[in-house]
Amino acid sequence: MTPDLHTECLLLTPYTPADEAGFVALFQDTRVSRWMGDGPQSEADDRALFGRVFSRVYAQNLFDVWAVRLDGRLVGHAEIKPTEAVGGHEIVYALSPTVWGRGLGAEIARALVAYGFETLGVYAVHATVAEPNRTSLAILERTGFVRSRDIREDDGSRTLVLTLTRRAWAIKHRPADARRSHPIPPDAPDGRSRPSCPKYQDP
Repeated sequence: MTPDLHTECLLLTPYTPADEAGFVALFQDTRVSRWMGDGPQSEADDRALFGRVFSRVYAQNLFDVWAVRLDGRLVGHAEIKPTEAVGGHEIVYALSPTVWGRGLGAEIARALVAYGFETLGVYAVHATVAEPNRTSLAILERTGFVRSRDIREDDGSRTLVLTLTRRAWAIKHRPADARRSHPIPPDAPDGRSRPSCPKYQDP
């Protein structure tokens, strides 16, 4: 069963039927869906996709899928699943443009990677990014992913496959007191200042 995940500012929970409108609105926004799967789909297709989250993914325990919430509002989508394209577990996530530019994409990426290594026990986590999607590429590279290979699509475009190994993650995220020689601030046990989380605002 898919568990809740907490980040500094976000809550990732399994979807509920009440999330349908928010899910469809997210995937109908072409600023989001242009980078997702096969690109923008009809509203009917997105509603059918939402239904399959329950009838197939959750019912058959195929993989983990989450609604991403900020202040109780659905603002994104996240999943980690085995795919043939990468030959392992791939993370997928999307955020509403209303919360872009606040560092939340990086929070989701880190949470999915940690879940893959610490809960699923995988050796490596992968992500695929369309070559022009420089923002997502930058987020993944800051998280520790490195470009491992390219996929040439039928239309001539290029999809980049990025990979992060368990060993590289452990080195990047080993305890802060092993990396720092100065005292750790008392308000931040891991050596980082506490985040100032953005509040959800209606667009």
